Amino acid sequence: FRSKQWYQRRVRGMAVARSITTKLQSRFLPTFLEVINESHMHNVPRNSETHFKVYIVSEEFKGMQLIKRHRAVNSALSEELNSGVHALSIIAKTPAQWESDPNSVKSPPCLGGSKL
Repeated sequence: FRSKQWYQRRVRGMAVARSITTKLQSRFLPTFLEVINESHMHNVPRNSETHFKVYIVSEEFKGMQLIKRHRAVNSALSEELNSGVHALSIIAKTPAQWESDPNSVKSPPCLGGSKL
């Protein structure tokens, strides 16, 4: 049996991922969107929401250079990036690009921040 506090922490713990998802869906109307919290792979407290990977596929990216796609995503998520999200990996493709290569890109292991 799980306590009410556990459920409240669990919902609160997904707030950033939910915000990222909502904003990207609203801004880009993606045909595919996956937001992955990769914080557990880094030297951060348990249940953190500081490191994310985003797969986003949208017609909005057609004719747009990769750097402009990333800037557009970063702009849509400026609030999150200025208030706790430390790292954001972005895979931004058009539907045609996604159909020709839907493979994911594996994130590298964390090197431990100051342990470099």
